[in-house]
Amino acid sequence: MNAKIFIAGSGGIGQAAGLILAQYNFFPCTLYFGDISSDANQRAMDFVTKGVTHECNVESVLMPSEGSTEELDSILRKCDIILDCLPGSQAPRIAGLARKHNCHYANLTEYVQETKDVIALSKDADTGFVLQTGLAPGFINVLAHRLYEEFRDEYGTEIVHSMHMKVGAISKNAPSPHYYAFTWSPIGVATEYLKDAEIVRNFKKMNVPALSGLERIIIDGDEYEDNFTSGGAADFPDAFAGKVKNLDYKTIRYPGHYEWVRSSLSTIINNEDRIKALENIMLENIPSVEDDVVVIYASVEGKDQQNRLRRKERSYKIFPGLVGNRRLRAIQLTTAAPLCEVAHMLLKNKWKGTILQSQLQTLEFLNGPFVSAVYGKYC
Repeated sequence: MNAKIFIAGSGGIGQAAGLILAQYNFFPCTLYFGDISSDANQRAMDFVTKGVTHECNVESVLMPSEGSTEELDSILRKCDIILDCLPGSQAPRIAGLARKHNCHYANLTEYVQETKDVIALSKDADTGFVLQTGLAPGFINVLAHRLYEEFRDEYGTEIVHSMHMKVGAISKNAPSPHYYAFTWSPIGVATEYLKDAEIVRNFKKMNVPALSGLERIIIDGDEYEDNFTSGGAADFPDAFAGKVKNLDYKTIRYPGHYEWVRSSLSTIINNEDRIKALENIMLENIPSVEDDVVVIYASVEGKDQQNRLRRKERSYKIFPGLVGNRRLRAIQLTTAAPLCEVAHMLLKNKWKGTILQSQLQTLEFLNGPFVSAVYGKYC
């Protein structure tokens, strides 16, 4: 396998994906970065070429904000796969370019409507389109699916009471009053806080308002709070219909954060763009930090054949780490590694059409070289 991989978006996650692919070198590849900013492209190329401990092939191309160009098309014609690290609003456009140039495609977005648009575009494609394959949605869904498989095999039942998926990209320290610091996109945080969440209750799929399910949880001895946010459940409410009575995804934060968000939302007048307004409030009050931690928890609970309540659960706490000569933040590692793993799976398996998170082979993914390099071997 000597793959040509186009990374759309030269920001933090795109840079991390390029570095992980080039440094670990689990298969030889040539990387192409694409961005609307030539400076961003140059930073991404320098980040990879100066970060790896061996030679690598990296090029770049300037992307338009809409449509395509002859230069971009000429590069995409040579590529095997597009890894979409652009904002979720761009997913249908980039997926359309993948379809046009017969490339495989993988993206990260939790945006619901854009995901539906890409599903419609890719369902009968000759190449594979793996959607929502970062951290959340992405890794957390495959992890929960694996726990369901283990529960089913061990306790002999297809129907369980609950499947809970929880992820938090948080700072190591969190002073009052907001108990938070940005470790990734502010607009992404504001969006997931305000768009509806899709859950399952009593075997019925439903939409509920984001931030309407505040609870406390203790993970590995540390106390957090969690709340409904949009997008993280991926296709699971449909994939597990009739099998899981209660299913949801929640975002983990330090205690006190969601009360601050609720108070901030109360100051936004009804006719404002609430997502943009909340983003502005957060940017005015919350700093961005480099020292982050990603907390992950998944569980499947139900009764065995003797009617005894059982639970399968798994938790992770991931910190920043070195890849080559570069220190990547925890959110970069945990998001980019699943994306790179799916790129490997697409190129190896030559999939066609739409592939959703519930359709990924769980152990192939969890024990794949890129995921296990960051999360450890699953056993």
